[in-house]
Amino acid sequence: MIRRVISLIAVMVLMGTGWAYAEKAKAAVVAPAAAVAPAAAVAPAAAVVPAAEELTLVGRPAKFVEKIFCVYSDYRNRENHFIPSGWMGDYSDIKMNENWKEKPQAGKTCLKFSYTAEGKQGANWAGIFWQNPANNWGEVKGGFDLRGATKLTFWARGEKGGERLMEFKVGGIGGSYSDSGSASIGPLDLTAEWQKFEIDLKDVDLSYISGGFCWVTSADANPEGAEFYIDEIRFEQ
Repeated sequence: MIRRVISLIAVMVLMGTGWAYAEKAKAAVVAPAAAVAPAAAVAPAAAVVPAAEELTLVGRPAKFVEKIFCVYSDYRNRENHFIPSGWMGDYSDIKMNENWKEKPQAGKTCLKFSYTAEGKQGANWAGIFWQNPANNWGEVKGGFDLRGATKLTFWARGEKGGERLMEFKVGGIGGSYSDSGSASIGPLDLTAEWQKFEIDLKDVDLSYISGGFCWVTSADANPEGAEFYIDEIRFEQ
């Protein structure tokens, strides 16, 4: 009788031990599935992607006064918003007077330019870009948001008449902070009297413009050089 009891106890112990091992085995099988972290699968989708508007460069809002935003109005006028600092090509062939007081188209002064066509830098052409800030070739942020402007207008005349300007331009500066668009006209032959010219901007992206205005001429177009005048350069809505 005692032997049967001992045998029965032994069987029960073995069954209990087997049940315990079985439970551990189940846990071992289930554990890997339970250990899968959902964060690992979600992580790639959680990566931050910049919004499209964050990738678009937008300049400082241009404050139009009576639908006008000036590049040049009068010498040292507070309404002037760009600086004629971007001298290009044969820059030593250019002389500029921002305070010329004889026969301005409007106001007290106009701009006078003298171009010798000597080719001192060997480029055979020359020009000036009005920039913001000065000397900005797209390496610093400094443009204006000119959206709403439909045209840039300016007045120009030659000293004698027949002076040829190859191009007048808005925008087009490259670099890390490049202009959002550009437009130009030319070549244009000037007369001895003031004429008004217009660059159409209706289909141009003007959200960032650091190159407000530009003129370019060449020795081929003016082999004897040229003297000319520009006044009242402005964006208009």
